[in-house]
Amino acid sequence: MTKLSVISSGSSNEIGRKLSKKIKANFVKSQIRVFADGESKITLSGKISKRKSIVIQSIHPPVDTNLIHALSLIAKAKETSSEVVAVIPYMGYARQDREFLTGEVVTMKVLGKLFKGAGASKIIVVDIHSKIGLKHFSIKTKNVSAIPELVRHIKKLELKDPLIISPDQGGKERAEEFAKELGSECIALEKKRDRKTGKISIKTGKLSQVANRNLILVDDMISTGGSIVEATQLLKKQKCKKVYVACTHALLMNDAEKKIKRSGVTEIISTNTIPGKTSIVDISEIILKAI
Repeated sequence: MTKLSVISSGSSNEIGRKLSKKIKANFVKSQIRVFADGESKITLSGKISKRKSIVIQSIHPPVDTNLIHALSLIAKAKETSSEVVAVIPYMGYARQDREFLTGEVVTMKVLGKLFKGAGASKIIVVDIHSKIGLKHFSIKTKNVSAIPELVRHIKKLELKDPLIISPDQGGKERAEEFAKELGSECIALEKKRDRKTGKISIKTGKLSQVANRNLILVDDMISTGGSIVEATQLLKKQKCKKVYVACTHALLMNDAEKKIKRSGVTEIISTNTIPGKTSIVDISEIILKAI
């Protein structure tokens, strides 16, 4: 009897394969057929464990499609397995964790019901944008940090006396954790975002520590890159050296990578929660520990 099975699809197959090898589990392949109307048909091939299955699926663009894939895989695994652990390396909709403006749907509350209904007994996420969102889940949840793995990669760059910077006050705690792990200093900029227009502005504070130093902008995710571009342009005016960006989830929508590089960033370093050119840090080991 198969003691453990790992099920994944599409962009999460890399993590799924690596994890299955690490825990010596049966890797269940999935074949996805997309019909002309956009519907997906998923077919699994491989033995599913009667005891426990681990379903791995990031919910990145196309978000709704990948969400349906995740729920479908969980539901199929639950038909055979008594326990299904859902590993969602990138949890889409995490920014919709509360009602900011009157009438807004708290989509994370909806997801909490959907994952439970599909049959997940536990959810594991990596650097979720807001931990408040996990409070909407009535099943067990665990948020794990990719910071140790990102720092391990940054150390290989052998930067002299780097300064860690959070592009906003909301990410200050993350930047401090990153700096502590790296053994360096950190500061946080002040960002203001218009809730209706989405326009970003960064206040200019005292940035005397920036001059003649290599900087590492740290964030949990980069979507359009607006915050990173604004921060980089501001920091470049302070006569810093090189600017690096380290993040867990690199969505990089609408030519964000080009815009970020054009603003003066030397390199974008991200994990493989979302596949792409910048996704050079593997997170299968931290998922293994969480499981």
